[in-house]
Amino acid sequence: MDGIINIYKEKGFTSHDVVAKLRRILGQKKIGHTGTLDPEAVGVLPVCLGKATKLCSLLTDKDKSYLAVLKLGVRTDTQDMTGRIIGETFVSWEEEQIQEAIASFIGSYEQVPPMYSALKVNGKKLYELAREGKEVERKPRLVQIYDISVCKMDREQAEVTMKVHCSKGTYIRTLCADIGEKLGVGGCMKSLCRLQVERFQIEDSLTLSKVEALVKEDALLEKITPIEEMFGQYRRAVVKAAADRFLYNGNSFLESSLKEQKDWKEKELVRACDSKGIFCGLYCYEKAQTAFKPYKMFL
Repeated sequence: MDGIINIYKEKGFTSHDVVAKLRRILGQKKIGHTGTLDPEAVGVLPVCLGKATKLCSLLTDKDKSYLAVLKLGVRTDTQDMTGRIIGETFVSWEEEQIQEAIASFIGSYEQVPPMYSALKVNGKKLYELAREGKEVERKPRLVQIYDISVCKMDREQAEVTMKVHCSKGTYIRTLCADIGEKLGVGGCMKSLCRLQVERFQIEDSLTLSKVEALVKEDALLEKITPIEEMFGQYRRAVVKAAADRFLYNGNSFLESSLKEQKDWKEKELVRACDSKGIFCGLYCYEKAQTAFKPYKMFL
């Protein structure tokens, strides 16, 4: 199978676990996920199958949306409730102040990645160093918080449920901790659900058990997003039969090889298809040579 399947990652599974289980269910080795979710987190995890594994890095770079519960007054070494509590503070509940602190993070901000993360320093993952009791300096990274909306505030539990739309590389655990520090009481993430990655929404996601059932019913194919569909923003360029061999070999081809001539723009990316209309890859138009050069092949 070639394409992208929208998996609902359940609690207790790592992203690697999901891939391993899918390999067994589908009987297919070439499978890759598009960005890790913590074992305790749930939600959308697009998984690439077959030729679509070339898309993994592209989807990892996309914006994401989350539903998170922020626990105020508690600091942990992992910045979530799975870690060791390293501080507790009484929370004087001021809703307006909390709302203002949360809203202040909308926009760009420098975020220091947590020690308990898969980022590598000198070839070693940060969480491995953290488990050894070591802490190393981490460079802050510029992340973008496009929007945060407060969905619920629970004064009794000192918890805030919020929806976050953010850029790639944003750690929601760290955002929760940073909001807590801004309020002067500390904070950590109690729970996390990923609602969306690019076009993939939680309401359309499939549990592994559902995937297994669909395989038995021979009905999974309709749930897989074709590779070409991921590039709908680019125009199609369909070649004549004589030029099919250029696509199949990943070579450049002339504009005159196309079935239909259009007003192509310099450096325009196009969906290059063979004479039968089968998508082969992305090509870039070079106006001076009136030719299309391979950009990313999916043969």
